[in-house]
Amino acid sequence: MDGDLRHVADLFARHPKTTLAALFGPQHGFRSDVQDNMIETGHGEDCTRRVPVYSLYSETREPTAEMLDGIDVLVIDLQDVGSRIYTFIYTMANCLIACRKHGVKAIVCDRPNPIAGADVEGPMLVQGFESFVGQYQIPMRHGMTIGEVAQLFNTEFGIGADLEVVEMQGWTRGMYFDITGLPWVMPSPNMPTLETAVVYPGAVLFEGTNVSEGRGTTRPFEITGAPWPIAERFAEQMNALRLGGVLFRPAVFEPTFQKHAKTACAGCQMHVLDRRAFKPVEAGVALIAAYRAADPTKFAWRQPPYEYEHTKMPIDILAGSSELREQIDGGMKARDIARSWTTSVDAFVRTRERYLLY
Repeated sequence: MDGDLRHVADLFARHPKTTLAALFGPQHGFRSDVQDNMIETGHGEDCTRRVPVYSLYSETREPTAEMLDGIDVLVIDLQDVGSRIYTFIYTMANCLIACRKHGVKAIVCDRPNPIAGADVEGPMLVQGFESFVGQYQIPMRHGMTIGEVAQLFNTEFGIGADLEVVEMQGWTRGMYFDITGLPWVMPSPNMPTLETAVVYPGAVLFEGTNVSEGRGTTRPFEITGAPWPIAERFAEQMNALRLGGVLFRPAVFEPTFQKHAKTACAGCQMHVLDRRAFKPVEAGVALIAAYRAADPTKFAWRQPPYEYEHTKMPIDILAGSSELREQIDGGMKARDIARSWTTSVDAFVRTRERYLLY
């Protein structure tokens, strides 16, 4: 959408110098209407614009030669949320790969990183743990715009497409989305607000556990819980950790679908009071450790399959290796776990510098 909530497809369809030939949809569908992981969408036709709609979360996650037939330029305009896990950047990467294979120019329309582009945090993806929630070796919170990520993938990881990035005007690295003046439009069903995006880089790790990440509530990823904790005691223990920029409110809720559907879950809601002091990945790790400590006999790591990976543990492909799971199981404190990322994050920051546009 543009600032007046006009869809980019309509802008191209109405432009006198362009012909809209086809539309492509990432995970969750072209209209962002499909819930959860491994729920594929089919191909179809857009009844308004009268063009085919190809799903890149179907039997293929890369545009085929047939899909690109007759297309001179593939325009990639996606709203990323600043986390390695969010699959839109891999749909973009797969489009760049297809464009290189089939001789099609790619244009990436840059958009704000909604959680700003200054901070980098979290474990790095380790070779051998690649998946559709982590195709390339970057940290959990990468601190880049989607245009910058496109340049990183295209050059650093050798995709080699004919790529042009259309830069933003007026955006600076410290800007969160609500400072841009642009309206927030949900990029996917469980990313309803900017507050969701702020906590997501850490709270998404709950997808690798049997603890509810709040899917089936109106505040996914901000609210987490399970049937076994006592909410007040749990929140009190989390607040005692004095994590930067966040308070934890006791919460009891019933998810309407997914984990523990229609079952009372106790836990907490994260209330981020100072975004710049808040470390979402460290907070997510601390929460998981606390749910595990609340009852180690009931807490469990989710079993595969997850995002088309049928062997490796979901938490391992989310975290980028088995190390985080082993650290939590070994009783390591969240702050110490966060310190263990420092060397690899610092190395990534030096690489990242070569691709920053702002």
